[in-house]
Amino acid sequence: MSTHAAARVAAPTRREQILREAARLFAERGFHGVGVDEIGAAVGISGPGLYRHFPGKDAMLAELLVGISERLLAGGRLRVTEDGASGSSPDALLDALIEGHIDFALDDRPLITLHDRELDRLRDTDRKRVRQLQRQYVEVWVDAVRARYPSLVESEARVAVHAVFGLLNSTPHLTRPGALPDRAATAALLHRLARGAFEAAGRAG
Repeated sequence: MSTHAAARVAAPTRREQILREAARLFAERGFHGVGVDEIGAAVGISGPGLYRHFPGKDAMLAELLVGISERLLAGGRLRVTEDGASGSSPDALLDALIEGHIDFALDDRPLITLHDRELDRLRDTDRKRVRQLQRQYVEVWVDAVRARYPSLVESEARVAVHAVFGLLNSTPHLTRPGALPDRAATAALLHRLARGAFEAAGRAG
C-alpha cells in the first residue's frame, strides 16, 4: 500500500472529524450560515466542547484551507521523490500527479468550494501562506509538464497547469444527482481530459 493510500484509510481523529463536518457545512451554507453548535452536533459533541479543539470557526477555516494546501504540496513533492527513486518516466510522474489531484477533487469537494468562496475571510498571514503553498504546488507540476513536453516554455506550461487545475477542480459544480458517473469512471474520465489538455499544449508548443 502506498503512503497516500495508508493515510486515507487511517481512522480520523476527533479534530479531523470536526474539520470534515465544518468543511461540509461551510460549503453547503456559507461560513456565516453555520454556528459552532451545529458543527458540534454533527460530530456528537456540544458546541462549547469544540473549543477544546479549536478557538473558533476562523481557526477551523484557516486549518482547512492552509491544511489542504500543505497536503497537496507534500503529496506532489512525495510523488516527485518516489518517481526519482524508481527512475520512472516523465509520463509516469505526470500520471501520478494527476491521480493525486483527482483524489483531492473527488474526495474533498467541499474544500474546493470553501477556497473559492471563503479564502478572503482568512487573516492576511494565513491567506498569504495559502497562496505561497499553491504557487509552490504549481511549480512542482510545471517542472513535471516541461520534463514530459520540453518544447513548452515555462509560461506556457504554467498556463496549461492552471487550466488543468480548473478542469479537475470543477467537480463541486456537478452536484445534480447522477451528474457524475461512479468514482472510478469519473476519475478515469478526468485523467483522460487532463492528459488530453497537456497533449494539446505540448503539440502547440
